[in-house]
Amino acid sequence: MTATITNPPRSAARVRPITMAILAMGGEGGGVLSDWIVDLAEANGYFAQSTSVPGVAQRTGATVYYVELFPKQPGAVHQREPVLSTMPTPGEVDIVVASELMEAGRSIQRGFTTPDRTTLIASTSRTYAMPERTAMGDGRVDSSKLISAAIAASQQFIRGDFARIAQETGSVISAVLFGAVAGAGVLPFTRVQFEDAIRAGGKGVEPSLLAFAEGFAVAAKPAGMSIDISIGSRPDDLPSEGPDPAEVQLAIDSPASLVGSRLQAQAARIVAEFPAEARYMLVNGIKRTAEYQDVAYADEYLDRIASVTLFETGSDGSSVLT
Repeated sequence: MTATITNPPRSAARVRPITMAILAMGGEGGGVLSDWIVDLAEANGYFAQSTSVPGVAQRTGATVYYVELFPKQPGAVHQREPVLSTMPTPGEVDIVVASELMEAGRSIQRGFTTPDRTTLIASTSRTYAMPERTAMGDGRVDSSKLISAAIAASQQFIRGDFARIAQETGSVISAVLFGAVAGAGVLPFTRVQFEDAIRAGGKGVEPSLLAFAEGFAVAAKPAGMSIDISIGSRPDDLPSEGPDPAEVQLAIDSPASLVGSRLQAQAARIVAEFPAEARYMLVNGIKRTAEYQDVAYADEYLDRIASVTLFETGSDGSSVLT
């Protein structure tokens, strides 16, 4: 007997998949969240597909999970499976879920979040990016500006401190975000169907359901513009980060007193050949090079420094480079 493949009617050919991008960092359960979405859809009459593109490392780029859902034809026995995309297309993403506020900003930057289509669900918690951490001053991005940009760039922006909720419920942020997706009403499934997907996983069910319920509640109520971030005050008098002045003076007056017996000859050479301003640096230099390799390497270090002494002395006898 030959099976008959049911072709979709012309009206169904225009049906587009539900598209979702999930941006999460390592250890936050982004893979679990995408699996829950797929399991939920497949258990309730949808084709589902998920893919992921890993980030470079912690906080230099989140993993992007992409999920597409396509409805099956009611009553069709042999329906053609749709060809679903493996990557989000800018301007074509219905739902964006971000585990952190900066990742919500990245989704806007990459064109995943658009005001005519996208529901953006994001945690207002922050894990500082590398440029924020390495800035010489306070390099933190203003969270209120990120929130304003998210409101402007999305059709609907649902937010809350989902990381704090996860901590309080003893679960992970993916469960809270799953609840927020359910509470937002952006997928054609009931709350019970969402919860059944968690139960079907069989691991950490009770904490996950508790976190889910909290996320659901947050999504069901409007959020304000302001968020609370605890920022420590900068001390009035910062301790000096320079060398001890007494040790600097001792290096100028008596370099030999700061080194052991093996480096006495090198300390004497420092006094004889180099300006006083350079002696503290050179004493530390011979100690480190000798420790790294041997005394001969300390001699080589001094030889190389000596090669620039011709350019060191100014017309008035001053040490211009030092």
